[in-house]
Amino acid sequence: MAKLVALDSEYHRGLLIDTGSIEQQGAALRMVPVMPGEFLKLAIDYPIALTKNAETGQFVCVALFGFAEGENLYWNDGAWQSLYTPLNIMRQPFFVGTDENGQPLVCIDEDSPCIGQSGEALFEADGSGTAYLIKMQGILGELLEGERQGAELVQRLQELQLIVPMRLEVTFASGDSQQMEGLYTVDEEKLQNLDGDTLRQLSGDGQLGHIYTMLTSLGHLYALIERRNARDAASAAA
Repeated sequence: MAKLVALDSEYHRGLLIDTGSIEQQGAALRMVPVMPGEFLKLAIDYPIALTKNAETGQFVCVALFGFAEGENLYWNDGAWQSLYTPLNIMRQPFFVGTDENGQPLVCIDEDSPCIGQSGEALFEADGSGTAYLIKMQGILGELLEGERQGAELVQRLQELQLIVPMRLEVTFASGDSQQMEGLYTVDEEKLQNLDGDTLRQLSGDGQLGHIYTMLTSLGHLYALIERRNARDAASAAA
């Protein structure tokens, strides 16, 4: 279980982050929340869908890594096999928290396996942040802004009643089949039938591009099936 505390330049002065182990923290994740600002990079390799946050019930955009719980088909041979790793993986072991005034602050998971005996330092001798910490703060800033953009996109999709369940049953080369549940996407037919003013507004807000990127990315479900088939074949051969 994560032990999140506010990052402190004195208390955490000697911490080192093993950046080589960061991507491994997503090795058993089936999906991860993603931000509209990274959709174009994600769409190179990942299916992007919607699911409901288990705690809030709110829709959130996610990149899919696998079909079964705990299955990440992009993690293979001890490495992340993709051109792009989502920001919510790369931010490890840092999180955005809030202070007593509700203002955002950088937190760190003190129990994270990314904290090691060697790696990137967070603070200089004078207590100022290192270039690495500044980079991570930038990623957290992107995520914070991305959450706002994602919430606005979801709200607009709901207002236009464009969110529909994904009904998908996948059969693998092994003969096993899997029902995809709890995932949603955009109703493409209904989207195309929106009036011109609404479409122009979506385009002007940049949301229409995000929507079509999501829809296009779903073609990667077929590549994801092939990744699963290759993994199953390797396991059978072993």
